[in-house]
Amino acid sequence: MKVCIVGASGKLGRYMVQHALDRGYEVVGVCRERSVGKLDPFEGRITVVPGATNDREVIKKAVAGCDGVLAVLVPWGVQQYSTGTAQAVLDHARPGARLVFSCGWHISRDGLDSYSRRLKRIERAARWIGRLTRLLDIDDQIEACRRVFASDTRWTVVRGSDLEEGPSQGLPVWSRHVGDPILESNLTRRVDFALFMVEALVNDELICEAPAIVGCRTPSAVAHAADGGAAALGVSSQRC
Repeated sequence: MKVCIVGASGKLGRYMVQHALDRGYEVVGVCRERSVGKLDPFEGRITVVPGATNDREVIKKAVAGCDGVLAVLVPWGVQQYSTGTAQAVLDHARPGARLVFSCGWHISRDGLDSYSRRLKRIERAARWIGRLTRLLDIDDQIEACRRVFASDTRWTVVRGSDLEEGPSQGLPVWSRHVGDPILESNLTRRVDFALFMVEALVNDELICEAPAIVGCRTPSAVAHAADGGAAALGVSSQRC
């Protein structure tokens, strides 16, 4: 399998690169020119396409011939960076390619997610700080995902909880909606977030799903397993 990783030089991106290489995939990585050096540990094992991830020509070149695309949607600045990235991937990935995007829990596909007061406060604060500093735009990420949801591609949007570093604990568990008790711990190892992204490339049950994930060894996930719950929730035959 040939995969393109958009945002390959970031922490999540580098974990995805390693997971993809571990599976024997051919990897093309996209990152800003000033960040190319972060991919030096993979020199000779991946192809690097430098440039802004919302640059349509950069994305067109990078995704050519790829069976799957893993894209980190980062709401940098106020120039619709996430939206531009998502739209470029949607427009230029080959028909039938598996497209897997990453974002946070604040994205809701159907409005049925239930957020705690803490999460609502954090989102409001991030939106206010972003507008004040012009360093990020939460609404840009929301628009990017709206376009993905409306597309006729084979997409998955992986919604991550709070992240921490540490050794892998295994594939995270997931639910369709934030507010499910299994997600209460709100914590995932970053290396395992990347693992879920790469796994989604070959898991057709995740097509047209927006799974909210949490670490499989967190207290809420362990409690759910002890109650006889499934390791992965919300599986259905729904398709785009």
